[in-house]
Amino acid sequence: MIELEVFTLTFSSDKPIEGTAAQLRGFFATKFTEYTLLHQHDAGRLIYRYPLVQYKLIDGTPTVIGINEGSDLLKEIFHATRSIRLGEREFRVIETGIDLRLLPFGMSERIHSYEFVTPWLALNQKNYMRYYGMKSGAERRDLLRGILAGNLISISKSLGYDVPGRIKCDLEVVPQKRRLKDVNLMAFAGRFHANFEIPDLLGIGKSVSRGFGAVRQIRGEGR
Repeated sequence: MIELEVFTLTFSSDKPIEGTAAQLRGFFATKFTEYTLLHQHDAGRLIYRYPLVQYKLIDGTPTVIGINEGSDLLKEIFHATRSIRLGEREFRVIETGIDLRLLPFGMSERIHSYEFVTPWLALNQKNYMRYYGMKSGAERRDLLRGILAGNLISISKSLGYDVPGRIKCDLEVVPQKRRLKDVNLMAFAGRFHANFEIPDLLGIGKSVSRGFGAVRQIRGEGR
């Protein structure tokens, strides 16, 4: 188990905020082009690593999560945001919420229960074909279990944590369609259980910087 420094930044406006997490990411990427942590690009090339700054729209609230170095960066720049532009709409920021915590991450002796606050993009192209080629729900569930464990191992490697044993997990999810960059994708909603501690709102799976795969622990349901 390690501790992650997690900085959570939220914005309130004087009118309801409408937009997407991808638009929120685009706003920060354009406003602060000099910081590669904010947009995962360096000299026009995509940086393939677990995003240390992640963008979400949670119940209509623009939310930015910074992890470790991402936390340090958000602490430097958050005060410079007086308004937010999402697509063609601009919203005046009337209140900025900040929350800084050291939170546990890693394998646990207990089973923790989580819900997906935003849809989980679990399947790459190869796994998508495997998923649709499977005839039984049990086969599909086993595939998703393996992908979920793989997601947690991949995040752990990016964060410098060596998983000391086997990740045990189970899930109850349902497929749903989502669009990303004008492409139809299959995502999953629901909950999962794992012997792993994950800070609230961290993303797992694909496109987490654009808000997908954000999780929240369901308190009181651990095993």
